[in-house]
Amino acid sequence: MRNVQVETPSQTHGGLMDAIYRRQRHVYDLTRKYYLLGRDRLLDDLDAGEGMTVLESACGTGRNLIVAAKRYPNARFYGFDISAEMLKQARRNIEKAGLVERIVLSQGDATDFDPRAMFGIASFDRVFISYALSMIPPWRAAVSEALAHMAPGGSLHVVDFGGQDRLPHWFRAALVAWLSKFHVEPRSDLEQVLREAAVGCGGTLDFESLHRDYARYGVIRLPA
Repeated sequence: MRNVQVETPSQTHGGLMDAIYRRQRHVYDLTRKYYLLGRDRLLDDLDAGEGMTVLESACGTGRNLIVAAKRYPNARFYGFDISAEMLKQARRNIEKAGLVERIVLSQGDATDFDPRAMFGIASFDRVFISYALSMIPPWRAAVSEALAHMAPGGSLHVVDFGGQDRLPHWFRAALVAWLSKFHVEPRSDLEQVLREAAVGCGGTLDFESLHRDYARYGVIRLPA
């Protein structure tokens, strides 16, 4: 009797992301900079000081990690992604930026990861997720997992697509249709989920809509 190997949900999603970004990764940063709004606002708010550890969950091409590492030269940076193809590009970009010694990468699933096995540390002072929850089917688990690996007094920063409620209807319809081609789905209840998560861990949430609700940005801060 033959043994049949069944893919886990993580392997299935990873394969899907590899298929989408095998070619897209080469032009991802060039094209996405025009509509992934709010990323730099998130990076400004990290305020990563001397010796702090910063993790990007679902780091993609490494663009955010590179910008953050240059902005906060005394912090240590870590990132992982479920897509091997995206990580290829991230390693290439980080090497080109001369930041191999300051940014550590690994492959992993945002909904279930072990930072000690991946990076040799248990928790982080800052964790951020930029335009990734809209691509992760069990995205609420990714929020919970990020909070589970935060140090006391740390903060989780999340930015993603909003509902575009204050933008023209035709624009919203066109954007949603285009995003669906890449398996991207804006999370309409992002604020509610983050607020419940903040209450559950004894933290606080700051949340706001950006650019007429094109994007939504939340920060959960844990008590020290």
